[in-house]
This record gives sequence, structure tokens and C-alpha cells, in this order.
Amino acid sequence: MDGPEDSTGQPGPADRSHRSSVSSVGARAADVLVYLADDSMVPLAVENLPSLSAHELHRAIREVLQLPDIALDAFALWLVSPLLEVQLKPKHQPYKLGRQWQELLLRFTDAPDDDVAMDEPSLQFRRNVFFPKRRELQIHDKEVLRLLYEEAKGNVLASRYPCDVEDCEALGALVCRVQLGPYQPGQPTACALREKLDSFLPAHLCKRGHGLFAALRGRGAKAGTGEQGLLSAYRRVQEAAGSDGEREASLSPHYRAYLLKCHELPFYGCAFFHGEIDKPAQGFLHRGGRKPVSVAISLDGVHVIDCREKHVLLGLRFQELSWDHTSPEEEESVLWLEFDGDNEGTPVNKLLKIYSKQAELMSSLIEYCIELSQAAEPAASQEAGPTSASGSSPPPHQRPQLRRQGSVVCSRIQHLSTIDYVEEGETIKRVKPKRTTSFFSRQLSLGQGSYTVVQPADSLEQG
Repeated sequence: MDGPEDSTGQPGPADRSHRSSVSSVGARAADVLVYLADDSMVPLAVENLPSLSAHELHRAIREVLQLPDIALDAFALWLVSPLLEVQLKPKHQPYKLGRQWQELLLRFTDAPDDDVAMDEPSLQFRRNVFFPKRRELQIHDKEVLRLLYEEAKGNVLASRYPCDVEDCEALGALVCRVQLGPYQPGQPTACALREKLDSFLPAHLCKRGHGLFAALRGRGAKAGTGEQGLLSAYRRVQEAAGSDGEREASLSPHYRAYLLKCHELPFYGCAFFHGEIDKPAQGFLHRGGRKPVSVAISLDGVHVIDCREKHVLLGLRFQELSWDHTSPEEEESVLWLEFDGDNEGTPVNKLLKIYSKQAELMSSLIEYCIELSQAAEPAASQEAGPTSASGSSPPPHQRPQLRRQGSVVCSRIQHLSTIDYVEEGETIKRVKPKRTTSFFSRQLSLGQGSYTVVQPADSLEQG
């Protein structure tokens, strides 16, 4: 591993057991197991495993699965365990990184020593963080679409992609169509769907409470969810044109519909990192503490997600932020995000402090995503049209339908504990008159390098 700039890492869901991707190592040959998004595996018999690169393994997988050339860019190899996820560069050697796994855990996680000693990564074939959504729209190969669909579905069901209830139902209905076939009146019934509800909806929407508190909760925003809402959405799934046999055989339109719906989520295709932020002071004693968050980073920007409440706390495009990080050698490892905001009517710059041993990884990924986005802008503008528009950021004056008031993808700046600063003369002080400069030199260059003020009502509140 050349350094943190060569990987993206984040804590992964603990739904996979500890398992090794290397089943046997001999003097010359080894059997390698590569896991796909649907939890199936591809066994590979390879020579000279210790010196084999991720690019060579990637090519072997594509040959076995008979995937088209687009798969070279759409997918990457990852080393994944319940404690850490790392996307490999083509030049990385998976076997050697696997041997260094405990060192990576000690450097980039807060896991207890016992967990570090027992943890073992698996090799997975997953979506490339740096693959643009606009290129995903150009894919027609059924198997590539299926693999992307399976991964997106797993992230929705695991609540890594927070969704509003109606969007969960729409996505779950497409899963019903893929797994159960076209909707037939009277079958499946709501009772039949209930038996597999957690295959279609995130777990927090499948919980069934009892008694008074459950009844009171049922009056809130989540009322009407579950099998009835899912069944109604299932009825509305549109079938592609063609004969009955063709429609039954081809699932590609439904894979594509699922992915297009996921493209509306601002954090689709992100790498996820674990961190903590300060809670706002509450009560007479001003008690605060910290809350766990996921930091989702992609080519589109940065999103901070509340792990417990399953909603976005802050969403920023790269044009809307400056950032930096402090290393453990200086103090506690922290990623700083700076953005423009408002404090009681006064324009201010807000600083959000994210505590994480992966701050260095996040900072490097932000920098690399900005470089890629800037390089891709000319090509993207040439390709822009009715089809690719849904894969790019909407114009600032348009309010995307998904980012409606109260949506889980809206920023909730009022739930953040930030440090607010302004410029007064030649000094920078807390919450004073307007300032237009930035603490940090690390930001997306705009025009002559000036820092563009973000309008909270138009940008931040949309996530």
C-alpha cells in the first residue's frame, strides 16, 4: 500500500462472517474466492498469488463472468471486513495487503485489540467509487446491471442509503418484481409479503411494535408503511413493452429502474467512513457528548449521515466547502468541514469537526474526487442531454423532487454543533460581521479563487 491516497476505507456492515478469500496457499498456486454483491462467490485458481495485482485478478473475474469492457471501469476489487473496507488500486497486491490487515486496522480504526486479532478481510468485486453515474446510464449488459442493482439494494436494505418511506416502498416494489415476477391481483397477498418484508424494506421500517407507544408512533411520518404501502407500490410497477414471455425473461428494465431511482439519492455510489461529531449542548447543564455518523464521499460531494436516525445531517457539493484534517501526531484525528451559513441572520462560516481515525483517508479521497470531477467536466458537458441529466447535479434554481421539505436527504444544520466564525478587520472571530475568506486553502477553485458564499435556503437545506 503506497499510502492513504491509494485507498478508500470505511466501516462495513457486520452482516458478513469472518472469512478468508484465500482458501489454500501452496508453493506456486492458490485458490482465491472473490465475493459478489449478491454474496455468491467466484473461485479462481491463480499462480504466484503473493505478487498478483488487483488488475490481474480483476481481469480474471471479468473473464469468468464474461463481462463487457465497461466492467473494467464500473467495478473495483475491495478488501472488506466488518471493521474496515478498502478499495484497491489496480497496482495493489491483494495478498500482501491482506497480510498487513492488522496494521491497517490499528491505523484506521478504533477496534479493540481482540477484534483486530480476529478480523480477516474478504476480497469483493464491487462498484468503483470513481465511476460516474452518467456513465452508468450507458450500460446495457444485463449482468453488469444486475451486479450494480444487487449492491445498491444491499445498501438500501442496510440503511447505508437513507431513503424516505415512499422511496423505500418504490424501491422495494421493484425488488418484489425482480424476485416474485409481475404483480398478479390477489397474489401475493399482503400476508405473503409480510413473511419476506425485510427482503424488500430496510429493517427499521419492518419493526412491529405493540401497545400504546407503537400506536402513537404510528401517527407520525412512518404511518402507512410496511406490507400495505409496499403492495400498493408493487401494483404500480410498469412492465416493459413486448410479449409476455419477453417481459418475464428480461429483468434489465427493472434493474435499470432501481438504479435510476437510486441516482436521485445524493450519496449513491459513495465510499462510507465512520466518525463522530459533537452533539449540540442541551439542558441546564449544557450536556453534549458525541454521536456516531457515517461520512459518505463521492464525485458529487460529501454527506454526513446520522447512523441512528437514518437521515442526512449535512450535504455539501465540493463548490460549497473547504476542508482539512489533523493527524493523530498533532492532536486527535479530525476532519474539518467549513461551509457558509447563517447565525441569527448574520452570514458566517461554519466549521464542523468530525472525529475519526480515517480523517486522513477522507481528506485524500475528497482531494482526488475534486481532481477527477474537474477533469471530467468538459466531457460531461458535451454528453449532457435528456438521458444523462438525471445522473448529474441539478441546476441550483431547480428543487429536485426527492429533496422535499422534511426528506431524510435534507441537511439538518440545526442538529449540528458547529463553530461559527466571521471576519472583523484583519482578525477572525466567532459570530461577528460577515467574512468571505476561508481558513483553509484546500477547496475547489472557483473563478479567480474566491470563496463563493453559499445560500443556506437554496443549497444547504436541499442536502
